[in-house]
Amino acid sequence: MANSWSGAHNGPPNNNNWDGGPQNTPPAPNAGFTRPFTLAEVLPYTPFSAIAPFDSSVLLSPSIGSASPAPPVTDLIPSLDFDSLNQAATSHSTSRVLQQTVGQFQRLLERGNIPEYKFKTGPRAVSSPSPAKHSALTAGLSPFTRMVHDSTSIPFRYPTPDTPTPAANNHPNVITTPVPTKQKLSAKVVIKKEPGQGKKLNSIPANTPGPSASPATSVNQQAHDSNKAQFEIVLPTKKELEQQTGVATNIRPHPSSNVIPGAPPTPAAPPTPVYYPQYQPQAQQQPPALQQSQVQQQPQVRHQPQAEQQPHNQQHSQQQPVFPPLNSAEATPASRTVTPPKRTGSQSISISQKPAIAIKLPKVKTLDKTGFMVVADEPEEPSNLSLKKRKHGDIDGDDIYGESLDLRQRADAALHELRVFLHNAFQAENAALARRQGNDMVVLVSESEATLTAAAQTKVQALLGKTISLSCFRNVPLEELLHLSRLSEGALKLAETLDIKVDESWVAADVEQWLGQLPGLEMAIRAGRTSLRVMCGGRQEKQLYSQDTIEHCLDLFKRIIDGVVIPIAELRATPGANELFKTLAHNKKKIVALFNDCQKLFAMMATLISSIDTSDTVTNTLEFTASRLIFMETAHAEKDSVIDTQKFDGLRLVAMDMLSQIFLLNPEQRKGIFNEILSSLEKLPLGKRARTFKLVDGTSIQPVSALIMRLVQTSAGKVDDKGQGGRNALASEDDGSEGPRRLPQSFSIQDEDHGASQHRIAIQELDDVSEALIKTATNSASDVVQFIVSRALKSTKSGDTPYRNLLDMFVEDFVLCLDNPDWPAAELLLRIFMHLMFQLIENDKQSVTAKNMALELLGSMGAAISKLRGHVRKGVSTLDTQDSDGLGLFLSDLAAAALELKSRPEQMVAWTGPYRATLEHLESRFSEDPHLASAISFLVSDWANKICKTYDDYEDDVAERDHELGRLAYRLREMIHDRQWLSREYSFKEISQSYARLSYSITLLRSPLCEAFNTILNILLNSMASDQPTVRSKSLKSVNQVLETDPSILDGDSVVVQLILRCSNDPSTQVRDSALGLIGKCISMRPALEEQITPTVVERFNDAGHGVRKRAMKLAKDIYLRNSNRTLRSTIANGLLHRIQDPEESVRELARQVIEEIWFAPFHSGQTSAASRISLADHVSLMVQTVNRGNVVSVLDKVLQALLAPTNKTAQASMEVCTKLVESMFDLVDNTDPEDTTKPSGRDVLQILMIFAKAEASLFTFEQLRLLRPYITSIRSNEDPAVSKAVVVIYRRVLPQLSSAHSQFLTEVRGELMPTVSTVSRPLMNEVMACLWIISTLLETSEHMARLAASSLKNIQALHAKSRTQPLDIRSMRQFERYSLIVGMAGKHFNLDSHLEFINKILKTNGGSVSKLMVDLVVPFADQSHHMDVRKAALDSVGLVCQAWPRNYVSANVYTTFQHVFDEQVPALEAMVLRSFKEFLLTEEKRSEEASEAPVINGAKPEKRELTVIGGTNYDDVASGTTQRFLKEIIRIATVTQDNHAFLAVEVLASINRQGLVHPKETGVTFITLETSSNPRISELAFLEHKALHAKHETVVEREYVKAVQSAFAYQRDIVKDPRGAIASNGTFTPKLHLLMEVLKISKSKNRQKFLEKFCAQLDFDIAKLELSEAIPPHVAYARFITENLAFFEYLTVGEVHCIVSAMEKLVTSTGANVAQAIESDVFQLRMDLLDGSTEQQQPQYAIGPDGQPVQVPVQQQQQPEAPKVDFEKLKRLTAGSIVLLALWEARTYLRRLYNLGTASRKENRVKMQSKDLSKPPVKAQGVTGDKLWEELGNINTSLATRDRMMETCKAFVELMNIDKEFLVPDEDDELMNGDDIGTPPSGAEDDEGEQPTEKRRGRKRKSEAGLGGTPGKKKRGRSSSQGAAPRKRGRPRKMHPTEEEENAEEDDWF
Repeated sequence: MANSWSGAHNGPPNNNNWDGGPQNTPPAPNAGFTRPFTLAEVLPYTPFSAIAPFDSSVLLSPSIGSASPAPPVTDLIPSLDFDSLNQAATSHSTSRVLQQTVGQFQRLLERGNIPEYKFKTGPRAVSSPSPAKHSALTAGLSPFTRMVHDSTSIPFRYPTPDTPTPAANNHPNVITTPVPTKQKLSAKVVIKKEPGQGKKLNSIPANTPGPSASPATSVNQQAHDSNKAQFEIVLPTKKELEQQTGVATNIRPHPSSNVIPGAPPTPAAPPTPVYYPQYQPQAQQQPPALQQSQVQQQPQVRHQPQAEQQPHNQQHSQQQPVFPPLNSAEATPASRTVTPPKRTGSQSISISQKPAIAIKLPKVKTLDKTGFMVVADEPEEPSNLSLKKRKHGDIDGDDIYGESLDLRQRADAALHELRVFLHNAFQAENAALARRQGNDMVVLVSESEATLTAAAQTKVQALLGKTISLSCFRNVPLEELLHLSRLSEGALKLAETLDIKVDESWVAADVEQWLGQLPGLEMAIRAGRTSLRVMCGGRQEKQLYSQDTIEHCLDLFKRIIDGVVIPIAELRATPGANELFKTLAHNKKKIVALFNDCQKLFAMMATLISSIDTSDTVTNTLEFTASRLIFMETAHAEKDSVIDTQKFDGLRLVAMDMLSQIFLLNPEQRKGIFNEILSSLEKLPLGKRARTFKLVDGTSIQPVSALIMRLVQTSAGKVDDKGQGGRNALASEDDGSEGPRRLPQSFSIQDEDHGASQHRIAIQELDDVSEALIKTATNSASDVVQFIVSRALKSTKSGDTPYRNLLDMFVEDFVLCLDNPDWPAAELLLRIFMHLMFQLIENDKQSVTAKNMALELLGSMGAAISKLRGHVRKGVSTLDTQDSDGLGLFLSDLAAAALELKSRPEQMVAWTGPYRATLEHLESRFSEDPHLASAISFLVSDWANKICKTYDDYEDDVAERDHELGRLAYRLREMIHDRQWLSREYSFKEISQSYARLSYSITLLRSPLCEAFNTILNILLNSMASDQPTVRSKSLKSVNQVLETDPSILDGDSVVVQLILRCSNDPSTQVRDSALGLIGKCISMRPALEEQITPTVVERFNDAGHGVRKRAMKLAKDIYLRNSNRTLRSTIANGLLHRIQDPEESVRELARQVIEEIWFAPFHSGQTSAASRISLADHVSLMVQTVNRGNVVSVLDKVLQALLAPTNKTAQASMEVCTKLVESMFDLVDNTDPEDTTKPSGRDVLQILMIFAKAEASLFTFEQLRLLRPYITSIRSNEDPAVSKAVVVIYRRVLPQLSSAHSQFLTEVRGELMPTVSTVSRPLMNEVMACLWIISTLLETSEHMARLAASSLKNIQALHAKSRTQPLDIRSMRQFERYSLIVGMAGKHFNLDSHLEFINKILKTNGGSVSKLMVDLVVPFADQSHHMDVRKAALDSVGLVCQAWPRNYVSANVYTTFQHVFDEQVPALEAMVLRSFKEFLLTEEKRSEEASEAPVINGAKPEKRELTVIGGTNYDDVASGTTQRFLKEIIRIATVTQDNHAFLAVEVLASINRQGLVHPKETGVTFITLETSSNPRISELAFLEHKALHAKHETVVEREYVKAVQSAFAYQRDIVKDPRGAIASNGTFTPKLHLLMEVLKISKSKNRQKFLEKFCAQLDFDIAKLELSEAIPPHVAYARFITENLAFFEYLTVGEVHCIVSAMEKLVTSTGANVAQAIESDVFQLRMDLLDGSTEQQQPQYAIGPDGQPVQVPVQQQQQPEAPKVDFEKLKRLTAGSIVLLALWEARTYLRRLYNLGTASRKENRVKMQSKDLSKPPVKAQGVTGDKLWEELGNINTSLATRDRMMETCKAFVELMNIDKEFLVPDEDDELMNGDDIGTPPSGAEDDEGEQPTEKRRGRKRKSEAGLGGTPGKKKRGRSSSQGAAPRKRGRPRKMHPTEEEENAEEDDWF
């Protein structure tokens, strides 16, 4: 060993006066080297002196001329091979074997692989021997040895300050390792430096250690020094100072040393500034020369980061130059800054030996700026994280013999234990053979052959594994290993005789017999593992590697898999195998043990193929078996399998390892492995049971997903040289872990400094290596992704093939692994998926399904990226940025920059950056999980690729950056070629899991996938504006995924919110529904958006889709409960109240429920605190504001009634809330200040009180009624009619609750109300009269009412008498109007039959009842002789009386008068009658409902209804009779207009319909007709009644649908004045019969199809019977109406679309054939002879010329037949028929295009589609609109304008029937190829080879299928040869000879 003290040496002569040792005698000049020191001489100066007792065998005697003891050559290669190498070296041959052998020796002799010993200075020799000559070392060497010596450079020197490093055999390119000259003695100051100080800003520090050798300092000393206090001053002794005096001036620097004392800095490189510590005032007192010397440095010395150098005390000393000599007087403590001697081991000066000198530091009076640190604007790479490891020659003895000695002892112990066991085993074998009887270790398999027992096999395997791991397996004698292998062969041979295959037909006895063979099978499996373990030990002897043994093991394994594992794993408890299943399940433990042994054998085979070369047969067999195990389906549940599925999953994981090993070691087979995996994907299970592969974080993915990622990662790693064959030939005995192998000669960059100086070459060499690896991995990933995507495009989630579901599962798995550093290939796979999805989106020709799939996957990927960004933000916020090494701060700053995509590339690829931290974390776990090798390889290649890209992206030249990138290039190239290079050359701080994940996430943020996040988001947002509804809906759902992970997208003036709001008004219901769902998500994530979004949500309350309405209401409820804004709440409540009258029952119920939850449920707690009262007052204000916003009074009334109904569960709680609300409202009744906006006005409060009174009178008290008394007094003044009406209504509702005890109050109220009768309006009089009668009833006196009625009747009687003589004047008419109104109201509210005698007496009549008397007196005024106002008043009065006394309706004078009114058809009079009918019917309807819901009181049975009554009341006969009498008139009124008068009639019809007073068919047609009304009130009410009617009487109503369609057309034509079948609005078309189709959704699909067929049949016509009386024939207009409805219907299923399209085609082909034939014969005068002529006229005609020769006649001179003109009426009739059929065909074509049915009218399409496909909802094609169809159908009237237009129309129809341009006759091969494609026309690329691209194909005949009742012809796909290559002629086919016709009859592809 050499002494680390630079002054001591035991080598060449020392020519200076340096005193290098503890001896006092200086060495003699020119002292030469005599001999090596003996161990006894050296031992006192080494650390081994501390070992007692010391064993000298641990040190080997060094050989002269070598740095370390080298093994003899004979141990490496055989003598014969050595002789052949000498011969090849002598002949200067360039054989490959010679070069490979020399290269291996060079790797063995590299300095890093040779231990270097350093000794203390020993006794110096006095003699002066001759200097050692270099040539003496090579004397006598063999040719091969000399060749090795001459071609190998081993830099070596003795550690003296002035001895030059010997040139490596005078080779100019040898890279030397200079050792810096070190000062022997100096004061040492250790200053604690903060991280990051002393570095340049905005630069990449050079992390590579300099060329100087590492100091020999122990690890403990480093740790001690780095954690030392602020100051440590080591003062030399006086003797040491005296020895130093005069020496430094004589130091002669070596040419290769790094420091030249006293030399000025070289201009070639700027000096590196020295860091000055914070507290060092003594430095200011140094002489100028000394201060200058502190900053002098040689240019080849590079400033090193603190972390990669020695501890602080050594770093500071290395940065200081050697100073000029100091005398004793100058050597003050303040000036001693020279480098101290490096002390290691026993040389260290203990604390007790140091002089006790105290240094008092003066106080700093001024601010020392050196105490501050400049913080960089950008994150700086930590410089103290990565340390370059020291070589073995630099390591202290404590390290070597602290660890190595223990390792050797353990290795020796393991070897000894193995040999003892083998000795005992061989002894046991001999004993067993001798005794012919087995023992504990050996069993006999035959008389002459024995084998180890299973237990012995397990023991020996453990011992073998231990020796292999301790690298002492090579010391096991070969004979013993061969003997052990022979002992294992017997068990393998024995297993061949066993019948182990499991058969399903076995019974229990067979199983027992099979179980008896398991011990032998177990012994054979373990024997195979033993044999394979020996082969995996890395021995070089070929005798150990028996191909027969490998084949025996493989055959055994294959037999077990095929005969045991797979049959048992696939066995289920079926009836045929139930007994076998139970028997095997009972012996589960034995079977599981067998499975475990088989799994271990499989794992050993995986190790084997990675250790030695195997035959292709073995590799292929293992690959096939592994693939089979991976894709084998296991049981769905544990109970269905003999063994647990987890046990089989272990075997599956080993199979994955096997396949990965084969993939890694055989690049030529990778394509086949991927193909095998991809072709087996459809065997994979789906669902949760498919994800059985556990990740580190606990989540699970599919094993195949993990396998694919592992294989892709493996593709990015360089295949080891020993993996390409010959892995067993000359494998390194220590697995190459002792040092790096020699780089290939093709690389010119051989170290880091060279890479820094030649950075361009270094980058190019790295790029050449990394680009190929990344490209290979990318191609592998691309093949996988393209295969999966291509299959998924052809399948569906519910289809037979699982690829669509597998695609989702793979993407989900890759997303789960995205931020996991163990699976870096996930980003690459997702990136390729992303690019393919981009292509699908951008390709306009892709189907909607493909685009939806792309949007769904992009949404998942976008959400994953967004989630990753969120995790990085969270991780940065929780990161410890105060760590001492600065890594946390660096990662925090880098992550912030990466999130904004502003991080500099050189920071991302920094040596101590995120890539390095990730790799170090993976390396630390590699021993636990060897599968991380693929991840490490992929990350290294990706890092290298990023470095090359970073270098190429920079166009400017920055020396420091380029040098650092050059160093990185060299390091990464080394890491690619040697995976252990990084861990061998450098150390790094321990990286935690959180730091590693954050580091890897930072690298992901700048990956192409994450950088495309904005692109993904833009695509999703742009898809929201797609013209395809399903695409828009899917994009909304995908955006939802992204928003859930990153709500910050909504912040600010986000365009996302605007796009979502725009989608909420989309024409598609599906899109609107998705938009509302997304709006809800947005609001939950960002509540501040509520005010902006709420109006849109409320607007959706009126949506056409009931599902959208319900979603909007639920969303609005959440907004309401979260928000306290009164305006916003009022808006929501108002919209909800309007939905109480929704046509959909579920919507109405939901609206009532939501109103209850937001208005009443919050107050159910019953609190009475002041805060509660304030809250109630605010709620009252809100209710008032809501009612004032719209007409919701009647709606709120219904809500309260339903809320307080006894059947409601919360009725009691709601009653209490309403009572409190009423109390709170009475506190506000007196508020009459209109300017006080803080409280609602009393007028508005009274309106709310009126609503509550109508709903439930018990909410009010008597005292509250007294408070309203003043408003009664003001009724006569009529100051505010609304207030008056509200008060009277409240009284009317509440007064019945009062008792006679309040008679005084009631009398006073009656007295105040009676005078108002003569002045109040009709509505108020209705309430006043009701109140008067209630008061009279309570007071039990009605004389006042009788006198009032009698007086009015008396005046009417007088007016009637007056009218007989003269017409009534205006005053008399006004009197009659008032009297009749009083009489009518009295008849409606009073029961005065008890006063009949009194009234008869006054009137002098003899009436039977008061009501009859009233009617008889008033009816005469309804006669036509009276004025209109009088008649209206009379009818109104009669109607009021009849409402209360319905028997009067059937009085002759009454119904006769009503009939006269209807006959006159005066709307004003009809309205009076209809209003009476309406009130009567509604009253009867209410009575019927109350009667049916009446509860049983005290168990009494309800009275039986009269048999003469149809319904539940006594007036049903009157209602039925009146309805039957006037039904036609009511229907007439409802269908002749669309005004309020018609709506009144519709209301009457609705009530009739609800009560079932007439047959359903009598009102059904009317309601269907009125559904098409443009008045929304009429349409909505008719739809509700039609829907109810259809639900009750579907079979009856559906028979009237055809008649209803005709009625609807007439209604649209005559009343609405729009005969079109649809309504066009903003590019959308709504069919007028869409509500009819909405009702039909209740029915089955079969019934809907039947209706569609009948509907389409309405278009059929007889051409001879078409009516032509109008400009547009009626049938043409009717046909257009039907056609447009059919075209724009929203069909529910694909089957309905096929049904209607088929019906259209059938109608065109059947009816169209007759029309086309009639046109051809009557219009175009086409006859058979003319047809012959038309074909023959193309033939040339000849005439005899003057010379007697035939001459061709020109075409112009040939005679053309003249077509006579057709009759105009016949032409118009034919044109009308053509218009109908052409329009129908256009609609058919539009439907086919719209629903992607193609244009092929193949009859087998519908048959080929499966029933489940026909029941699916149809998907509309993208970009297909109805604008063109709408325009063409709108211009049909022009076709009848002129004769020429009619001729053109007829010609177009004939051409359509004869030549369909949509169809091209394909070739036979093409037809067969595309026969299964529904509606897909053949493309131009499918032409046969002989056809020219420009050739026009002939059309297909349509008319021949059903023309004239003929039967369809057969299909024949062949093409007629008569046409040749020429285009087919237009027109009808020429007439053929019968024979020819028979031959070609089947030629055409008939329609």
